[in-house]
Amino acid sequence: MYIPKYYKETNMEEIKEFIQGNSFGTVVSTEKGKPIATHLPLELHKEDNKYYITGHMAYGNPQWRTFENEDDSILVMYQGPDAYISSSWYKHENVPTWNYQAVHVYGSASLMTQQELEEDLILLLQKYENHRQNPVLWENLSPQAKKQIKGIVGFKIEVKEVQAAYKLSQNRNEEDYNRIVENLRDEQQKSSIPMANLMEKRRNSN
Repeated sequence: MYIPKYYKETNMEEIKEFIQGNSFGTVVSTEKGKPIATHLPLELHKEDNKYYITGHMAYGNPQWRTFENEDDSILVMYQGPDAYISSSWYKHENVPTWNYQAVHVYGSASLMTQQELEEDLILLLQKYENHRQNPVLWENLSPQAKKQIKGIVGFKIEVKEVQAAYKLSQNRNEEDYNRIVENLRDEQQKSSIPMANLMEKRRNSN
C-alpha cells in the first residue's frame, strides 16, 4: 500500500486497537493468478509471540481452498472512517482530498480443525452477544443448530507484515485542521461525523 510519510502509522498498539474496532475485513488471495476476496468478521489473537487473524467462510466459497497452498500470500484489509475534504475549508487555495484510515495485513493462511473452529465461534459469539438481553451463545445452541458448523470452514492467518495509513490532515496547520473538523460536523453526513470525531480525538491526544 502506498503511504506518504505524513500518513504512515507505526504504533502497533494503536493499530491493534484499530483492527479490533473495525473487525469486518476483506480477505484477499489468488486463484490461478486472479485475485479473489471475501468480506468477513475477523478476530485478532496473540499466541506465544505471534499474531493471528481468524475467521470462517461458507464451505461453498471456493476461496478457502486457496489457503491450502502455504506459499500463497494472503492480504487482509481493514477500513475505518472516510470522508471527502473540501479545499474550500482551507484558508489558502488548494485542491480537495479524501481522509481515511486503512490497515493492510499480509500473512500465510492455514485451515482450522473442527475443534479450533468451535473455540473460535465461542469467542466470536461472546464478543457480539454477551451484552445483549438474550445472548445467543454457543453453549445455548441446540445440537441441530451446532451441526451447521459443517457448512463453514475456519481459517487462521499468521501475521507477517502490517501496513497502516491514517490520512487525517496531519499535514495541515492547526487553523486548517480545526476548520476541517468544524466543517465535517456542520455537514451532518453519515461519513463526515465519524471522521470529525476521530480527528478531534487525535487532536486532543496530542
